[in-house]
Amino acid sequence: MNAEIITIGDELLLGQVIDTNSSWLGQELNKIGLRVHYKSAISDSREAILSSLFEASKRSNIIIITGGLGPTKDDITKTTMCEFFKSELVLNQKVLEWVQSIFKNRNLPMLESNNQQAMVPKNCEVLWNRNGTAPGMWFYENGVAYISMPGVPFEMKTIFEEEVIPKIKTIFKLPSILHRTFQTIGIGESFLAKRIILLEDALPAHIKLAYLPAVGSVRLRFSAFGDNKQKLASELEPIVAHLYQLIGEAIFAEGENSIAEIVGEILTARKKNIATAESCTGGFLAHLITLVPGSSNYFIGSILSYANEIKIKEIGVNENTINQHGAVSEACVIEMASKIRTKFNTDYALATSGIAGPSGGTTLKPVGTVWIALATPSHTIAKCFQFGDNRERTIQRSALAALEMLRQELLKV
Repeated sequence: MNAEIITIGDELLLGQVIDTNSSWLGQELNKIGLRVHYKSAISDSREAILSSLFEASKRSNIIIITGGLGPTKDDITKTTMCEFFKSELVLNQKVLEWVQSIFKNRNLPMLESNNQQAMVPKNCEVLWNRNGTAPGMWFYENGVAYISMPGVPFEMKTIFEEEVIPKIKTIFKLPSILHRTFQTIGIGESFLAKRIILLEDALPAHIKLAYLPAVGSVRLRFSAFGDNKQKLASELEPIVAHLYQLIGEAIFAEGENSIAEIVGEILTARKKNIATAESCTGGFLAHLITLVPGSSNYFIGSILSYANEIKIKEIGVNENTINQHGAVSEACVIEMASKIRTKFNTDYALATSGIAGPSGGTTLKPVGTVWIALATPSHTIAKCFQFGDNRERTIQRSALAALEMLRQELLKV
């Protein structure tokens, strides 16, 4: 079973709007055993829509179209679908009454363009849109389903979840698909691949391994396809066990939880708390921590000590330490971590100081040099990292490395 996604809109091609619909749809289709094998973004033109539909009909079982269903003149998806299916627009009374109720509740007048929202192709089945005025449309011809939905994400998602998925499951025989995702940190994609090459080469044809790299981490996703989910789960067990034998120390989670979420879970379970003192990361470490719901249970606060005088006056770093060793040094971050832990009376504290670039580097401390320290109830440790010459990636990698230092320490207790 192959699925295809077509997004319609000049704003997508011009980069004025980011296409988040395709990403979300791909994930949801995959959950029910459908693989998206083709995705395209096209302009708001009759020729582009007709051409895309014609090509898609030859290669896909399910074709999902988003966009072009609004009330303005550039929204031509409905009329073009009529042309493609040799149909005509007809009034759907139920949709009309729904649109009228929306405008009545908002105390707004109905324009003729709004009335047009109730006109739908005669041969389509209406997909109810409880969040807007543009209904979705389901066409079925020659064993292929064509599903047209609004481009507004929250409208599209509701239609897809409530209307489309149940219909797909009713009409099509879907295969079983099972995913297991493992998140790694501290090892690059190519080095990771080298370490698990024998495992990957031994995978059966119906089990695929995908590498999903991001800044500072790589996700490994095993996808097993077949007719029996229980059988697929049994097949994956020895593969997963082998994976842990090969790279277990680099795996920080199975599933989609971030490392900040994993650290938060451990801190919560052990009733411990933490504070941060940040220089080169500019508050990004605290940002990752506080993105997690419930982080107020374990995150006490932070001091953003970008300038040396703040390190000295607000955190309590000895001025001589900075004069002798520099702000980007083991001695400085150790004092930052230990002093902030004492100041905020926390169980743990993290500190970062580095040269994010693009300037400021030296021969001994090139751009990308970052020192990270972790203060615990019994000791303080520090590590030096070289994160390269990209400022944004250095900041992100520094924050992730700090959280990984904390996670590793928490696992020892």
